[in-house]
Amino acid sequence: MKRFIRQWLGTTGAILGTSGPGRLTLFYSFGAIAVLVAVINAINVISDQQSGLGLAGPLIWEGSSWLSLLAFLWIPWMAWCWAPLTVHPRWKLLLHVPAALAFMLAHVGGFNLLRILAYEVAGTHYPSGAVIAQLQFEMRKDVLGYAAFIGLFTLFDHLLQRRGDPQPGLSTFDIRDGAKLTRVKFEDILAVTSAGNYVEFILADGRRLLMRAPLRNVEQELAPRGFVRTHRSWLVNASKVTSLKPDGSGDYTVQLENQSAPLSRRFPDALARLRTS
Repeated sequence: MKRFIRQWLGTTGAILGTSGPGRLTLFYSFGAIAVLVAVINAINVISDQQSGLGLAGPLIWEGSSWLSLLAFLWIPWMAWCWAPLTVHPRWKLLLHVPAALAFMLAHVGGFNLLRILAYEVAGTHYPSGAVIAQLQFEMRKDVLGYAAFIGLFTLFDHLLQRRGDPQPGLSTFDIRDGAKLTRVKFEDILAVTSAGNYVEFILADGRRLLMRAPLRNVEQELAPRGFVRTHRSWLVNASKVTSLKPDGSGDYTVQLENQSAPLSRRFPDALARLRTS
């Protein structure tokens, strides 16, 4: 858990990233959600005011809901980082069930607390009403909102990866391990495999270089260069594949010059791509 929090904060160039699309995905998604929800809440305030509820009450209700939503938006974000819609194996998507429930409870608890404080400051009492009924009402909205947030994270991540397609003149990749930097050509990288807190770059000349980063972030940077995820812990350079050997049960062994790598049946798209590359 400690490792994950460090990565989420971006101290190792992981989930948020230091140069990849992860940090921009977070920035654009949160910005879009903040603006979109603010517009919806403003419309609700206007509607409530026209219904004779005044201005102060609707402002407190909608404003507290907006602030609480932003405060706990990290819950769907972290769940998406752990289990994006493209995750394999697919059962990991079940993580979003408890995450959606946690987000709903945190959001409702947060805006109720803010409303109680606001009413106390105003010298009155906040009528919270029946808690169960309120939770049932908010659950429907928050579950739909949670699904929309996951969709926005996925959309922005996809768009930013497309925008980050490589330029023709860029032909090298920097492998950083602490203060040490090794610049290698993309064509010299045979495969990348996860190794604990690190990823290991397997080069054509036999070198194996480590970099502290999650494989998913490295995949985002190398995918536009023709690297394919063949296993939960392996990326291979499709241009370096020399043969595919079936191992039974749908699994394969990928031969890359002087290196082999596994190809899991859980990655059928990778198999289709390597067969045509």
